[in-house]
Amino acid sequence: MKKLKIIWDAIIPNNPVLIISIGLCSVIAVSNSVKSALLMTFVFALVQIPSNVLISAMRKIIPNELRVPIFVSVIAAFTTIAALLSRAFFNPIYQVIKLYILLVVVNCIIIGRAEAFAYKNGIFDSLLDGIGNTIGYGLVLVTIAIGRELIGKGTLAGIQIMPESYQPMLLMILPPAGFIFVGILTGAIETYLKQKGGKK
Repeated sequence: MKKLKIIWDAIIPNNPVLIISIGLCSVIAVSNSVKSALLMTFVFALVQIPSNVLISAMRKIIPNELRVPIFVSVIAAFTTIAALLSRAFFNPIYQVIKLYILLVVVNCIIIGRAEAFAYKNGIFDSLLDGIGNTIGYGLVLVTIAIGRELIGKGTLAGIQIMPESYQPMLLMILPPAGFIFVGILTGAIETYLKQKGGKK
């Protein structure tokens, strides 16, 4: 039960985007398209999970004063692998959001989890934390992308959903809409946590 709580805490009570409010740049930038959101979640998983595991495995030999440069080096290696795989298999989408994929190397969520969790906990717990943070990040990203693309373009993953007569709200695919959706989801989760007594 304790192991499942590590995953759950990263998904809802300590959601990196909605509760801790970090990693917002990529969420706002790539959440106007479901395809972009899915690719970003895929890249995030390829970096967050193995980075957590490797940093946890090396935590006893990493000098405290060098931990941040080592964290960034490990994350950069996995970011490079993720970027190359994205370009090889999902090149059209990669070309649209490649800047944000490359910026995963300095993503506050990944570096923050390396510092706050992986460096202080065992390999299996760090693996679970990485999985939980990936799910939490991906759920937020894809949920916002569904709303923004459907209202802003009338499509989902490029497939026409709304009738031909539908007039898309172009504001929804612009950055301000991303903040609106983040605010709505944050309010919903804060309300849920207060009702459950999990938010003081």
